[in-house]
Amino acid sequence: MVLADLGRKITAAIRSLNNATVINEEALDAMLKEICTALLESDVNVKLVKQLRESVRNSIDFDEMAGGLNKRRMIQTAVFKELMKLVDPGTKPWAPVKGKPNVVMFVGLQGSGKTTTCTKMAYYYQRKGMKTALVCADTFRAGAFDQLKQNATKARIPFYGDYTESDPTKIAAEGVQKFKDENFEMIVVDTSGRHKQEESLFEEMLEVSNAVRPDNIIFVMDASIGQACEAQARAFKTKVNVASVIITKLDGHARGGGALSAVAATQSPIIFIGTGEHIDEFEPFKAKSFVSKLLGMGDMESLVEKVNELKLEDNEELIEKLKHGEFTIRDMYEQFQNIMKMGPFGQIMNMIPGFPPDLMSKGGEQESMSRLKKMMTIMDSMNDEELDSREGAKLFTRQPTRIARVARGSGVSKQEVSDLLTQYTKFSAVVKKMGGMKGLFKGGDMAKNVNPKQMANLNQQMAKMMDPRVLQQMGGMAGIQNMMKQLQAGAGGKGLPGGLGGLLGNR
Repeated sequence: MVLADLGRKITAAIRSLNNATVINEEALDAMLKEICTALLESDVNVKLVKQLRESVRNSIDFDEMAGGLNKRRMIQTAVFKELMKLVDPGTKPWAPVKGKPNVVMFVGLQGSGKTTTCTKMAYYYQRKGMKTALVCADTFRAGAFDQLKQNATKARIPFYGDYTESDPTKIAAEGVQKFKDENFEMIVVDTSGRHKQEESLFEEMLEVSNAVRPDNIIFVMDASIGQACEAQARAFKTKVNVASVIITKLDGHARGGGALSAVAATQSPIIFIGTGEHIDEFEPFKAKSFVSKLLGMGDMESLVEKVNELKLEDNEELIEKLKHGEFTIRDMYEQFQNIMKMGPFGQIMNMIPGFPPDLMSKGGEQESMSRLKKMMTIMDSMNDEELDSREGAKLFTRQPTRIARVARGSGVSKQEVSDLLTQYTKFSAVVKKMGGMKGLFKGGDMAKNVNPKQMANLNQQMAKMMDPRVLQQMGGMAGIQNMMKQLQAGAGGKGLPGGLGGLLGNR
């Protein structure tokens, strides 16, 4: 069973408990049976499934429960906690220290996506402002250095390797020393893999480890191989000091239960998961967030972090314009740029409560990104007067020749330019209304600061702009209201960030 199906089945089991007329031991056992069956079908280790069942069962004592307690809520909380334990060994994950060299060594079997993951991690920390580099110590696989070189060049990350040297230990030591001397902060060492666990592989890993003395050894695990993950994890843990785990190919179509439960075998925390082939389809792993998204509960904390990383509150000029109800085509362009900086659409949409893990297919995600890029291309063909005009779309209505010129310049039809202007008009109306609402940009509780009638009106306008299917998945108007409250609370009372309007407006 793929992860998306696992999430749906567990959610259905919990829903069946909510629909039960009486919450008693029979209802609890029926729900647990459904959940355990789903976990087993997703390749989760049978011992761990049994442990989850017993832990939930032991934490619920109907005879001891006070009459006024919400039994449904207590059972759901117990299930949620136990699901988190499946993927969280309770060990604090390693984190790099800025300003000093952090050496990270990757290990794993051939075909697990190790080399690609090395680049993804280096790129992730590069975007965090760290000086990162890659070292190719894989001399076993033909083309390994070429692959790393190609990936690193594309991501603009410095790299080290040697076509003539056959000793991986020597390459690793030289590469690490070179980048230490040049004051690099994150040095990622890629090592050889094999098709199976061989003594020669483990000997080589130990030699490389002794030569570079890594701060962190990361075991890269392929989610698609199911229960075989556990045997792999144990073998690597007994040979080298695996301190962290990265799970690759963990998209909605992977049988990820085996990989997730194999973490128990290493007692090492998962630090990242790979969710696709592209360099930015890679995200930090948080047990609570993962389980929340799996069950379609969203991950507002991570969404707020993504938005706050853009530092939109520093854009005082835009905030002031919004407060006065001003929003130009150039402002929309900049907000679209912010959306693209946040990462793949699929990741972002799954952070919103109510979205099942597979709502946005790869095709749908690519279509959304393609549409966004086309709109930006059209805006690239506009001149400064058009981008900065307070009249917005009205300028084009008064002078239709502008539409024809922009269409020619961007290689699209006049209708597509008109569609963009229509989108801008809708988007602008919502953003201007946000700007005109007193208290929206204040700190504290938004519910107290903002007039409820204005807020309801804003929510209705946002709902009109959204795809009906997306709106339904979010739980209709109540879902939008809840999301707005969570976002504002998560942002620490900073007020709604401008990028949120862009995110919702584009959908």
